[in-house]
Amino acid sequence: MKKTLVITLLASALAVSALAGCGASATDSAPAEAQTGTEETGEENDAASAEAVEVEFWYAGGKTAVNVIQEIVDSFNESQDQYHVKTVTQADYEETYQSLQAGIAGNAAPDLVLLNVDAARSLSDKELVMDLNSLIEADSEFSQEDYLEVFYKQGMDDAGKVYGLPAYGTTQVLYYNMEAFEAAGIKAEDIQTWADLGEAASKIKAAGYDYGWEPMWGADNLIDAAFSNGASIFSEDGTQVTINTDEWVEVWEAFRTWIHEDETMAIHSGGQGWEYWYATIDDVIAGKAGGYTGSSGDQADLDFSIVAAMEQPAWSDSTSSAPMAETKTLSVLSGSSQEEQQGAFEFIKYFTNPENQVKWTMSTGYVAVNVNIDDNEEYQAYVAENPQAAVPFQQATHGTVYPYDPTNGAVKDALNVAADKVEIEGISAKEALDEAQATAQAALDEALGN
Repeated sequence: MKKTLVITLLASALAVSALAGCGASATDSAPAEAQTGTEETGEENDAASAEAVEVEFWYAGGKTAVNVIQEIVDSFNESQDQYHVKTVTQADYEETYQSLQAGIAGNAAPDLVLLNVDAARSLSDKELVMDLNSLIEADSEFSQEDYLEVFYKQGMDDAGKVYGLPAYGTTQVLYYNMEAFEAAGIKAEDIQTWADLGEAASKIKAAGYDYGWEPMWGADNLIDAAFSNGASIFSEDGTQVTINTDEWVEVWEAFRTWIHEDETMAIHSGGQGWEYWYATIDDVIAGKAGGYTGSSGDQADLDFSIVAAMEQPAWSDSTSSAPMAETKTLSVLSGSSQEEQQGAFEFIKYFTNPENQVKWTMSTGYVAVNVNIDDNEEYQAYVAENPQAAVPFQQATHGTVYPYDPTNGAVKDALNVAADKVEIEGISAKEALDEAQATAQAALDEALGN
C-alpha cells in the first residue's frame, strides 16, 4: 500500500474528519510522558533492504513503553531481511484512533496499529481491519494456547473473527507502603476481602498516617470491586444495563463511607493530565498513606524498597477476586497488500514471543500476554528478586473482561459521572447509580434501535 501522507497532512485530514475518537480509561496505561508524530531516522530507513516489504506501524505509549517497542522493532528488522517495520508514534491511544480514521479516509493508513479493544472492534465492524484467522490458520507454528485466554478473546468477536491479537495487558493492583503496614500490625496475606482492606485502612490511619488507603480517581477501581462482588454491566441478552443492582450499590456505598464518613480513604482528583495519579503515588511513597490502587504499568516508576504489591482481593468471603484485565490489540489494516499484512503478522508473532514479552514486562511493568514467560529462565530469576513483577500476571489469570459496549462508551461515561458523585461529592451510591442506569439504558436503547 502506497504511503504518501506525512504527519502534518494527517493532522489536516483529522481536522475535517467527522468521525469520533475513542477515549482511553484510567486502566489503559500508567501515567508517563508520551511522544507523538515520531518517525524513524534516515539512517534507520537506509538500513532497510531494498527488497524488504515495508510495514508501517502506528502506536502510542509512555516514554518507557515507546522506547521498548522501538527496541523490539529494531530487533525484528535485524533478525530477518524480508520485512522492515517503520514506526510512527502518536500521543496516546485516542490520537492513534483519530489519526488512523483520517489516514483511512485519505488512503494513507498504516499496515499495523496498536489500539484499544473498543476502537479495534469498531473498525472491525466496518471491515477496516482484517480477520487474522486466515493468517493464523496458514501458520503451523501459531498457537492460540500461547496467549492468556482473558487477553486473546478480547480481540475476537462473537462470530469468531480475530480483529486483533493481544500486545500486552493492564490490570490494577494494590501497592502498599511496607512501613505503614508494619506500624499498623497488618500482614498483606491477611487481606482477603475489601472489608479486610477497609479495616486495615482504619488501623493505618490510627497509626498516624493521613489516610489508610487511596483508591485511584475514577470509576475503574469501583468497577473492579463490583465485578469481584458478582456485578455485571449488561443482562445476559444484552438488552438491559445492570449498573444499579445490589451488587453495585453495596460496593460503591462502602467506598463512599470509607472516603466521606470514616475518612480512612481519600482520592486525588482533577489537575492537569496525570497530576492526580502522581499525587496519589507520592502520598504512599512519602508515607502519608498506607497504599493505593494503581496500574500494573506503575511498576517501572515505583521504589520497591518502600512499597510492595499484592492482588486485589475478593469483595467478600462468598465471592472471588475478578478485577478487569484489559489488553491492547495489534490489528492489521484491511487495505494493506497481502505482503504487508503478512509482514505485520510476522511482527505480531515476534513481539508476543516469550523472549520479547519477558523484555516488555520487565521493562514496563505491563502484563505479558504469552503464558510461556513462566518457562523463561531470565523471567524466573527476575521474579525471584522482584516478586511484585509477578502480581499483575497472576491477577490477570482470573481477570474480568469489560464487555463490548454497543453505545460507543456511553455506559462507561455514565459510570464515570456516578463515580465523581460518590467519590468527590459524597452522594449516595444508590442515587448516583440510579441516575447512571437511566442515562446508560437510554443510550443502549438508542444503539439497539429500541
